[in-house]
Amino acid sequence: MSHRSRFAGFIIDCNTDDLDAAADFWSQALGMTIADRDAGDDTAQYQLFGNTPADLQIEVQKVDHPSRVHLDIEADDIDAEAARLEKLGAKKIAFVKRWWVMEAPTGQRFCVVLMRHPERGVPPHRWD
Repeated sequence: MSHRSRFAGFIIDCNTDDLDAAADFWSQALGMTIADRDAGDDTAQYQLFGNTPADLQIEVQKVDHPSRVHLDIEADDIDAEAARLEKLGAKKIAFVKRWWVMEAPTGQRFCVVLMRHPERGVPPHRWD
């Protein structure tokens, strides 16, 4: 069965007790607005930036692990996309809340998340 995926954007993981201050710093450093201070839910704390380049999803996330930046790949079928990436050499690390955390053959961690707005931005790639 085919599925679609594409690069979604960047997540700035912040190991902090003050997500507002972290989002304020990054929005000012990057010249972006904070579009939604409450973009998370009961299981995750996010703040979403607005006026991002190329309509990329860029968020600040409160995390328990060391601070870092990671990218997201969005797909309309996250299990199919994770399987496709495993065939390319990636490893599944964990299923967290509603996405796959994966590791590239070169060691970088990234996430496979559910596609939010397939009609926006660059058309997703169809994989058969």
